[in-house]
Amino acid sequence: MECMECHKRPATLHITQVVNGQKVEQHVCETCAQQKGYTSNHEDSYSLHDLITSLFGADQLGIQQAHRMSKEREIICDQCQMSFHEFRKIGRFGCAKCYENFKSMLDPIFRRIHSGSLEHQGKIPKRQGGNLHIAKELETYRSKLHQLIEDEAFEEAAVIRDKIKDIEKRKEGD
Repeated sequence: MECMECHKRPATLHITQVVNGQKVEQHVCETCAQQKGYTSNHEDSYSLHDLITSLFGADQLGIQQAHRMSKEREIICDQCQMSFHEFRKIGRFGCAKCYENFKSMLDPIFRRIHSGSLEHQGKIPKRQGGNLHIAKELETYRSKLHQLIEDEAFEEAAVIRDKIKDIEKRKEGD
């Protein structure tokens, strides 16, 4: 695919943005991308986006982002000496101990990856995973039941208890 800016070199950067509900795609070469501020040769340099947001009153957001980045650089794994900033850049832990050291910073990343949840739900084939679906459903209802009992919501807990009994009867019938 050819660069949409210079029409000379092949496009190596493909940007897709949704603006006012419309999808806008840009395909640019590395040189034009650097000129337009989409990429940078320097790790800590500011992009065109950073400049514009700071000009239009979003400088507080820039300060918060800079503070977050400095905080990320401060957290370093005891075992492999990888910083959290390096982890975010690479996308992989340096060792098994990294998970423990960066645990407090991982929740927002997991929420983004797992569509708002902190747990990986996975997918189970419907034809082959019939029993797995039932077991997962029972597990969900049981945890909900325990929570309702702790909250002393006994009427709702009775409804969940009945659902659990129905599922167990269906499971035994199979």
